[in-house]
Amino acid sequence: MIPSFLSPVNFYSNYLRRCFTTSGLSPQTLDVDDDTTIHFWGPKQAYEITKKPSLVLIHGYGPVAIWQWRKQVQFFAPKFNVYVPDLVFFGGSTTRSSERSEIFQAASLAKLMKKVGVERYSVMGTSYGGFVAYHIARMWPERVEKVVIASSGVNMRSRHSEALLKRANVEKVEDLMLPATASQFRVLMSLAVFKQLNLVPDFLLNDVLNKLYADKRNEKLQLMKGISSLSLGDAISISPLQQEVLILWGEHDQIFPLELATELNELLGDKARLEVMKNTSHVPQIENPPLFNDIVNKFLCESS
Repeated sequence: MIPSFLSPVNFYSNYLRRCFTTSGLSPQTLDVDDDTTIHFWGPKQAYEITKKPSLVLIHGYGPVAIWQWRKQVQFFAPKFNVYVPDLVFFGGSTTRSSERSEIFQAASLAKLMKKVGVERYSVMGTSYGGFVAYHIARMWPERVEKVVIASSGVNMRSRHSEALLKRANVEKVEDLMLPATASQFRVLMSLAVFKQLNLVPDFLLNDVLNKLYADKRNEKLQLMKGISSLSLGDAISISPLQQEVLILWGEHDQIFPLELATELNELLGDKARLEVMKNTSHVPQIENPPLFNDIVNKFLCESS
């Protein structure tokens, strides 16, 4: 294991925190109810919250939020009051509740936004965060203005999960989504990233695993097993939303293949539209942030 003072992950984490700070955000922690505490990045002080619209960025599985949204924070912070929470059991967010579904995550973030005094906001979720964004919009349509669902198989069923395990050639979902070895991490990256990272040495991958994936591993596994749609067999539980929805997808996504995006676009109805990004896979916001940000910005800023 690399000593902390020599860890590339620690160095880069410090850089990410500086990026968020210079964008006008600060790390904060709030108890949203008697059981649940949410850590998030948001405007530094309540008096700094302006009349700009508010935008909530909801991360997926893997590293904490600052690792998944740097380019989006830097781009959108001048135009929006940006909030970037860590979901429950990621980073400093935790709960004593036994609830583990994405619906519980959605309720926790809705409570957070009410606590910080934001009544109306748009939500953007990637991967697992897209599940959460969908349910916030579904349950609180009076609060959510617009919805961006990126690379997120909200409509996945058990058969899609089984097909993913076959593509990864693993037996258990945790071997893919919660990698514990460099070889497992390489499999995940081969499915999630368009340009392969074959030259990255094992010691660096192990540093990433130790610093970003090992924490609260059992709880994160429970979150995966708690995804509500996977308990319905082959039934579809998705219904149209009242808000306008942008579905944004990497053309070569192998975690949630493009066919799921096409189906989701149909399920969400006339207020949804699909944009596909070429030469990207499961993390288009990281692989091509200028294009990703431009597409999202036009969607959020256009008149309804």
